[in-house]
This record gives sequence, structure tokens and C-alpha cells, in this order.
Amino acid sequence: MSSLRRRILGPSGDSTPDSIEASRDPSPAKGEPVTLIPDSQLKRLKSKKSKRRQGLIFGLGGLFGLVVAAFFANQHDVINLEGVVDLNLESLLDVIPAGIIRDAKDITRHEREAVNYDSFSVGLHLQSQGVKALHPVIMIPGVISTGLESWGTEEASRQYFRKRLWGSWSMMRALVVDKKGWKRHIMLDKFTGLDPTGVKLRAAQGFDAADFFITGYWIWSKILENLATLGYDPTNAFTAAYDWRLSCANLEHRDHYFSRLRSHIETAVETSDHKVVLISHSMGSQVLFYFFHWVDASGHGGPGWVDKYVDSWINVSGCMLGALKGLPAVLSGEMKDTAQLNAFAVYGLEKFLGKDERCEIFRTMPGVSMMLPKGGNEVWGNKTWAPDDLPGQNISYGTFINFRESNSIQLPSNLTIEESLSYLLEHSDTWYKDAVLDNYSHGVAHTSAEVEANEVDHRKWINPLESRLPLAPNLRIYCFYGVGKATERSYFYREETDPLSSLNVTIDTSLTAGTIDRGVILGEGDGTVPLLSNGYMCARGWHLKRFNPAGVKIKVYEMPHEPDRFSPRGGPNTGDHVDILGRSSLNDLILRVAGGKGDQIEDNYVSNIREYSEKVRIYEEEDTIKSEMRDHLGSLFSRPRRGVHGHESVDID
Repeated sequence: MSSLRRRILGPSGDSTPDSIEASRDPSPAKGEPVTLIPDSQLKRLKSKKSKRRQGLIFGLGGLFGLVVAAFFANQHDVINLEGVVDLNLESLLDVIPAGIIRDAKDITRHEREAVNYDSFSVGLHLQSQGVKALHPVIMIPGVISTGLESWGTEEASRQYFRKRLWGSWSMMRALVVDKKGWKRHIMLDKFTGLDPTGVKLRAAQGFDAADFFITGYWIWSKILENLATLGYDPTNAFTAAYDWRLSCANLEHRDHYFSRLRSHIETAVETSDHKVVLISHSMGSQVLFYFFHWVDASGHGGPGWVDKYVDSWINVSGCMLGALKGLPAVLSGEMKDTAQLNAFAVYGLEKFLGKDERCEIFRTMPGVSMMLPKGGNEVWGNKTWAPDDLPGQNISYGTFINFRESNSIQLPSNLTIEESLSYLLEHSDTWYKDAVLDNYSHGVAHTSAEVEANEVDHRKWINPLESRLPLAPNLRIYCFYGVGKATERSYFYREETDPLSSLNVTIDTSLTAGTIDRGVILGEGDGTVPLLSNGYMCARGWHLKRFNPAGVKIKVYEMPHEPDRFSPRGGPNTGDHVDILGRSSLNDLILRVAGGKGDQIEDNYVSNIREYSEKVRIYEEEDTIKSEMRDHLGSLFSRPRRGVHGHESVDID
């Protein structure tokens, strides 16, 4: 690697004056004449530099293309990719011209300087204001930020022992070299929802489980860095990683996850004399909401447990009403990320991991179905209306799955959210339908009596529109999420024409017009979760008494998506669903709550969520009862009334 180090970094190692001097470019001799360059010649030089940069990009793109081509060729046994996986980077650089390497270093350095910001700066600034570690912090990550590693010792699993099969380069290697083996490990048993025989995959633990997804792709690392500046370390900050593939019921059954989380919280409070701050992200917010109900139940903690042990819940980008992209994922193995690929990428993806395979993988993970949309038509709209429809919008968001005119008798008419869920279950295997119905619900409870009855039904615990917040009047909830990034809201589908496919429908990627991008209709959100799911419960739902009988205080802080154009991750002002974890203002807010300064935070709305929430057809309980009575009386009085001889009488208004 010495030659590699010299190629990339220049002469290395010693920091002696001689070695430093030797590494410098020679200075021009004294008195050397300086010649001014005319503007015309300077422009030509800049043009050459620009062409050289373009040549670099083209060359690296070509190299990447060769790797991709080799990747897909492996699927047809054209070449053996195992040799490519073990390719030595030093030997690769030896055949790349030195000029390209030099230009690559220059471009990388300039772009890094353009977007570089001190990861510790937020914490250091608050530290200078006297903010320091106070409450123990426990983090509940989302899907992408929880690594899964193999602990199986059967012959087929030994090669993967303690290797990450989700969330590392080991996953990439296994997926490429041993796709069949990777699928066997990552998929759960269709009927039990647990590990298949001979497989043992578990959530990685500790900060390493959540700080990076793969090398260089940070997740929680910036939050950890800033927490450390206030005095946090492994004694007062923890991650509660979980196997996101499992249903919540099986998380407790197999891993005793909620029992361990309860014990973790109790220990943190007893050793610090301060209640904990819980930070959840994305799907982690749904898991934590389930935990509140589980620990509230008799025998697990009791109704006063949350109030005794939890100071605050920081809900970051929580998909409380689901992620709409979850439905097409389990319906046809697709979402925006696959629909918007170019033709070559689609061809390669389908050859490598087709829609049928992706659909099967998603369905064998009950945790993915946890994110199916909740609230039905009352939240998401009907065939003519949706609360987040925009003025002049041609197609209402209320029709979640749309079909262009077709002569096929197999295709249904346009479907609302409720109808789409029914269609999914009707066209699924019994094992998948049972897994969904046995673990989750997607409706709305309209009275306090319904909500209280649901406290003993674990299927309702994941749905905040059918169950309540804990009876914890001293609990504070902070909802922090991004807005202003185009997000999947509804879809155009067509009949699946591939005779070899087991799917009935597929996204109509041939349709692009207005807000429709290759069959995907985009709306407001954070790029992954739509605004109504991120914001409705915080802005409106938890202000209804039946869902928040203890009067838990809720604060909302929305962050507009203002990405840095030089940064692939958006920089310090991104509002993206995952990248927001590195946003400076989010880190500032989290540290203030952890340091006991949460009262300084005021509501900050930048979207139309309050206006949309008022249009959602979920009302105060008394208004609901009056509305139901009016509907009932109206139906009674509008019926044809029969006279004594059976003749119809005049309708009464």
C-alpha cells in the first residue's frame, strides 16, 4: 500500500523537516521573470482544465460502467465476479493515469471544502452557553440505520458469522456473490414471521449499529458527535437497536426487546436521578409508540410508568400514519426509487433482483408492513377529494392507485387508500394476509370508549388513530421533521403483461406529465414520508382529547429542505428523511431537550400542515357523535313511510 499512499497523499510518513521539504514543489529561483498571460490564453487554459475535468468524470464513469456491466454479466455466468470483489485497489490505481488521479484529488478537495462544516460545532456552541448533559438519552433508530448480523453456526451460515447482512459492505458482497444465500438469511419464515430453520440474524448493538449504514454513509454519527461535546458517552447515551423485519409482537416474543428497553430506561433513571429523553427516527417512532402501550399494560409497568421514567420523546421524521411507498413495495415490489431508474438500470435491476423477488422479500418482513398507511379515506381522501389537494390540481391525491383506460377486465377502477389495502390483501397469499391482519389495523376510533377498548388489543397499538398517548401529563413530545421535498403520494398502475410474473399490476413508468413522474404522483413531504404522516398527529390528532386524554404537551418544529448543491447528502440544512439527522438545527434542538432546555423551543410551521389537518375528516368526539346522530336521523326521516294500506307517504324533511 505504500505506493498507493504516495499516489493519493504524496510522500508520507515522516514529519521530519527533510521529509517535509522533500515533499514540497520546488520554489522558483529568485529573480525569475514573471510573464502575464493574456485573457484569451487564460480562457483557453480554463477551457482545457474544464475539458480535463470532464474527461476525468467520463473516465471514472466509464470505469464504473465496466464494473456495473461485470456485475450484471455475472448473473449470466459470463464472468466470475468473485475476482472483481477481491480486486486490489492499489493495482487498479496503478493503471489509471497519474493526471486523472491528481484531478480527482483536486475535485474532491474543492467539493469537500465547499460543504465542510464542523460536526462538533453545534454542541460546542451550546456548551459555551452553559448547556450540558442532563437527561440520559436513548435512541431508537429506523430501518436503514439498524444493522443486522448473522449469528448462525449451521454450515451455510458460518461464512457470515458476525458479518452484517444488512448495513455494511458485507451485505453488498453477499448479495452479489451469493444472492440465494443472502435471501435465505434476510427473509423470515412466511408462516411464523421468525427465523427460518438454521438461520439466526440479529440486530447489531451499540453505537456501531446506528452511526453508519456503510463506510462513509453516516446516519446517527453527527448526533453522537454533538452529544459527546455536552458530556454524553456510553454511560448516559444508548441505542436501542431492533430487528426491523419482525412484527412488534415477535420483537418481544423472540428478542424480549420491549422488556430489555424497559429495563434499560429504569436503570438509566436510577443511576442518573433524571428521567430519560427518548429519540426515535422514522419507523423507530412507531416501535416506540407500541412500547408505550406495552409498558402501560398491567404486568409490564402500569399506567404511571411513562410519567415516572420518561421526560421527553423526540419524534424525528416519524411515519406515524405510515409511509405510502410501503404499499407499492408489498403490492408489486416497486416504489419511486425503482420506477424512476433509467432503462438500462431497470433492465439490470430486473435481471438481478426482479419485482417478484423484491415483492416476496418485502412481504416476508412483517415490520415493513407496519408502515402501510393508516387512517383510511378520512385522512388520505376519497375518489374526488384529499385534504392536501392543491388548487387547480388535475388529479386528486384521494385516488391512491390510478389506472389509465384499459380494455382489460382484470383491472379495477381507480382505488382509494382503503380500496388499495383491500386489493392488496385480496391478491396476496393467505400467509401474508394473516400476518397483516394479526398484527396491524388501519382505521380510526371515533370515541373515547373505542380508544380505551383498544388498549387491550395489541393490533391497535401501532395506530395512533385507534389508540391513545400514555397517561403521562408531564411527558413532552417534540415533533421534528423536514418538509419541501417531493414525496410519493399516489401512483398510476397498469396490468402486468409479463407471462412469467406472478404479479397482477405494475407501476406505469411510461406515464410522465405534470406532477406525474414515470407513474409516480409526487406531493409534499421529506422525500420518503408524506407530510400528512409526519405532521397530522403532531399538529392536530394529538390535540383531540380521546387520543391525548392526559394533555401531553406537543411541540412541532418543521425544517424546510434547503440542500447544499455541492453536497450529495444535502449539507447542514437538508430536510431529507435520513440526511436530516446531520442537519445543524436538528442537532441543536435535540441537544437543548437533552440538556433540559426544551422549554426554549417554540412551534415552527413552514408548511400547510395545519390547514390540511383541519380538512382531515376526523373530529372532536362530541362533533363526531352529533354528526353520526344527524346522519342516523336523516336516514330515518328520509325513508319512504308506509300508510295503513301499505302506500308510500310523502317524505319528511
